[in-house]
Amino acid sequence: MIKKISFYWILATSISACSDPVKVLQPETITIYHIDEIVSVQDTLVKPILYKNIPPFEGLPVEKSKERFISSILPAVLIAKHHLKIDRQKVEALIDKNEWSPEDSSFFNQQMEKFKAKDHENLLLKMETHPNSITLAQAAVESGWGSSRFFREANNLFGIWAYKADEPRIPANHNNVYLRKYDDISQSIEDYFVTLGRARPYRQFRQTKYYTDDIHELLPHLKYYSERGMAYVAQLKTIIRQNDLTKYDNYQLDPTYFIEE
Repeated sequence: MIKKISFYWILATSISACSDPVKVLQPETITIYHIDEIVSVQDTLVKPILYKNIPPFEGLPVEKSKERFISSILPAVLIAKHHLKIDRQKVEALIDKNEWSPEDSSFFNQQMEKFKAKDHENLLLKMETHPNSITLAQAAVESGWGSSRFFREANNLFGIWAYKADEPRIPANHNNVYLRKYDDISQSIEDYFVTLGRARPYRQFRQTKYYTDDIHELLPHLKYYSERGMAYVAQLKTIIRQNDLTKYDNYQLDPTYFIEE
């Protein structure tokens, strides 16, 4: 069963044949100096806020620390998913378009290369995202609930490596090993989605998530994300269950932040 696209996510692209007013997302970027400045996510409609200078979560009560971590991360997850969904809709529109402009061809080829896709059907498969609960659980594990140096210094939630000397990066603890540095958390999350979309070990994960959002079917296919294999999967399941993360799977961006242009 093919997933439905939320009506809040309106395609903002020149290749659209629709004459209706276009709405684009207008996120907020906030630099904070105290952990209590993070806006608690308490409603299914989430304000698209990107936080900079997030203070350490250490020293807070455990439950408050987790709540602040989720509230700071979830908006960025939704923003990243929105950007990827817009790109995917552009690809879908191009497939149905008879004549392409040079800009159309450039965009399509960039996506094909980005996701290492074989053809347009394979590209659409690789551009699918997955439930928020899985992303939040992996972010919690990979960043130690926001305590890792990579998260604090580089907005790198998932320990994604840097391979090019000319890209923003920070050194890891090992010689000649670097991790990517991002301007904001949503960029880290987009890279994470692209990694799961293009890397060969997650092929079964991609094929499964194209047809279902059932986390119990999806999670076993993430065993290659860690050398701990199924123990890693078990940890993700425990974090999702103990923190009731599936309640965030239906959360979406607040539509009042989509502005007509």
